[in-house]
This record gives sequence, structure tokens and C-alpha cells, in this order.
Amino acid sequence: MSFKSLIQEMRGELGSISRKGFDVRFGYGRSRSQRVVQDTCVPVDAFKQSCWASMPPELLRDVLMRIEESEDTWPSRKNVVSCAGVCRNWRDIVKEIVKVPELSSKLTFPISLKQPGPRGSLVQCYIMRNRSNQTYYLYLGLNQAAASNDDGKFLLAAKRFRRPTCTDYIISLNSDDVSRGSNTYIGKLRSNFLGTKFTVYDAQQTNPGAQVTRTRSSRLLSLKQVSPRIPSGNYPVAHISYELNVLGSRGPRRMQCVMDAIPASAVEPGGTAPTQTELLHSSLDNFPSFSFFRSKSIRSESLPSTAQKEGLLVLKNKAPRWHEQLQCWCLNFNGRVTVASVKNFQLVAAPENGPAGPEHENVILQFGKVGKDVFTMDYQYPISAFQAFTICLSSFDTKIACE
Repeated sequence: MSFKSLIQEMRGELGSISRKGFDVRFGYGRSRSQRVVQDTCVPVDAFKQSCWASMPPELLRDVLMRIEESEDTWPSRKNVVSCAGVCRNWRDIVKEIVKVPELSSKLTFPISLKQPGPRGSLVQCYIMRNRSNQTYYLYLGLNQAAASNDDGKFLLAAKRFRRPTCTDYIISLNSDDVSRGSNTYIGKLRSNFLGTKFTVYDAQQTNPGAQVTRTRSSRLLSLKQVSPRIPSGNYPVAHISYELNVLGSRGPRRMQCVMDAIPASAVEPGGTAPTQTELLHSSLDNFPSFSFFRSKSIRSESLPSTAQKEGLLVLKNKAPRWHEQLQCWCLNFNGRVTVASVKNFQLVAAPENGPAGPEHENVILQFGKVGKDVFTMDYQYPISAFQAFTICLSSFDTKIACE
């Protein structure tokens, strides 16, 4: 039996399992704002009726490795996710085979959005803005024209909430439920009153130094015996600041990002950045099963002081050059940006001590406008898609004093 016919037979068998109780739905037939991966529990009895239940582990590993290697891009890569949802044995093997984005340059499971991007190459994404409901959607570009065609892979959604003293951007894995009470909530972005300083919060702790401040309402929550496996706080992972233009001259924005959980040595050859392996520690067997709990009264209040900033990765915007003929500030986006906008930027690593090296010239994140409500977002190691998305969201706020 050829490998192609073997895959076809497996797909047919998985289809019969799906009709019996296992259901993985990929929203490629929906609109952009409705795409989301939905997974349900896998009945073990249904899989026991399949001939694949008695497959030797060595053969199963070989088959899954071939599937993972053959399905390079979305939407065909959804077959890898489907294999991971069959049963526990399949899931363990697939999780072992699928490499992190740093090594594979592929975004497969939701945890990939919290892991650093690949080294030496940019992951090309784009953001769609819905002005009517103040919602932003992040998609993985499947080709060079992904920003204009309806074929991107949905990754994250964010919704803007105005407060009397700040602005919040709630970020979720579900495009249909972008709220703080959603079980797909993974973090948020909060601005100050002027919209010049932002803090990125992660629903799961990534920085060992972060501390959670508990208030009276949080003590009341403890009386309800909330499960300790569920994270109950927001932990800062980055701080973004826009420099005030005190002289009043027109020009591009100047921004700086302090990555609380990434060391400055991560951009150097051989440097490493923290890599999350699970969205949360849970004993549940559903794959993927993400359950988050959040309280408005429980949040991390620690802010990076000057001493704490030492040793952390600091990103700054790459200085543009003035083009005399065009009479505008210019940056080389390599064709990824087509519309001039004050929101466009490129971020590079700032040298910690001494002169800048070659690694400080590499663009880690670039963001630019290509349409009325379409923006490209390209990122690479050592930041993740979640961190890159939050930094780009901070650029959408109007900042009269910074430009």
C-alpha cells in the first residue's frame, strides 16, 4: 500500500470517528471574524472500534512523522491537529514530533502563539480591523497576497474597551467571544490615560519575578475554593512606551519595548528565550483544553525599575530616513507595506552595553499599513505572536503628543 493511499484511508477512518463523537471543526468556510478551532472530547470507545487502535507504536510514529512532514502549511496542516485529537497515545506522539516555531517555523497548536518565532526568518501575518465594534483579528498569512485574499489562518482576536482612566485590549483565542470572562482569554494590553504607556499582561506567569497583588475581593474568591490549577492573575510580560514630542515638530513616533521575560542575550548567537510548553497545567485529557480564570481584583502590579531593566531585552524603533523626493520618512519593509502611515514601524534590539553588533540590526518586528483596515505584522525570534500582536495593538491608539 502506498503512503498516499494509507493517508487517504486514515482520513476516511478519522471521518467515521468524527461522526461517532469526535468532532474537530475548522472554520475555513466562515467569514474572517468567525474562524476558530473548536475541539470536543474524544470518546475512547469510538476509537477502539477502529483498526488503527491496534497499530504498533513504531508504525504509528512513522505514519505520524510522515503526516507532520508532508503537511507544511495551513489549511492542510489541520490534519496534524486532527491526529493529535484522536486519543492520548496519538496526542503524546504528535506533541513529541511537532517542534516549536523556533525550530520548525510552523504555527501548529495554540501554544505556538506563546512561543518565540523562528530564527533568521520572519513569520508573515496580518491584522484586520473592524471599526464598528473596535475588534482586531490576527491571521497567519498563507501566501504573499494573504492580506487581500480570504485565505488566512485565524490566530488571535482583540477587542478594545475604553475606561475612564485607561484603555484595555482583551485578547482571546476565540474570535466570537472576546471577553474577560471567556475561557479562551489569554491576556490583555492596558494603556495609561494619555495612551503613551502600555503594559502587556499574560494570563499565565512567564516571569518568575512577577508578583500578584491580592485584594479583599481576591480573598473572598479563595473562600469559594477556586481550583489551584487555574491561573488567577495577570502577569506583566512587556512594557511599551512612546516618547513625547515636546518640541512639537512633525515626525515619526519613537517607541521602546521592555520585554520583562526575555533576556537581552536572547538576540545574540546561542542566546535563548523562555519557551512555554503548555497554556496551563491541567489534569484534563481533552486536547486542546484551555480554561482560564480571571478576576478584576487580582493583577500583577510590579513595574520594571531601572535596576530591573538591566539584563532584559529592550526593543526600539528603527530610525527612518528622510526622502527628499517623496518628502516623507521612509523605511525598507521589503514590499510588505504599501501605505504611508504614522503607525508603521520596525523594531530592533537595543544594545545593552557598548556598541551595537550585527544582531542589533535584524528587524524583530515590523508593522505597516496595506489597506484601509488591513495591516501586516511580521515577527521573529525571540518574541512570540502574542507579544508581537500586543505591541502592534498599542500603535492603533491616537497619540497626538508623540507624532
